[in-house]
Amino acid sequence: MLNIDKVEKVYLACGYTDLRKSIDGLVMIVKNQFKLDPFEKALFVFCNKQMDKLEILHFDEGFWLYYHRLEANRFKWQITTEETLKVNVEELRWILKGYEVRTKSKFKSIKPSNCF
Repeated sequence: MLNIDKVEKVYLACGYTDLRKSIDGLVMIVKNQFKLDPFEKALFVFCNKQMDKLEILHFDEGFWLYYHRLEANRFKWQITTEETLKVNVEELRWILKGYEVRTKSKFKSIKPSNCF
């Protein structure tokens, strides 16, 4: 079972990842591509190209690799130019249920005018 009580950070690997990679392959992506420490109290979340499967890399006295699959839906995954995206634990729960997590508002910010 996924124990996220002690997790401080959650990183999403934006784009697609080949989920045939083992723990060692994902650790190398975290180290070399994202320049992050795979041993920190964090979850590293990867999604496949079809956006129906996730793998979560977690270090807790050893590496854990969690696998999650949606049967009748797709994950709302970030396909951006960013390499990683930091979210909180609650947003990860939404993603695991198949909900969309907006990182940027679709609305433009309103700038005050000097009319008055």
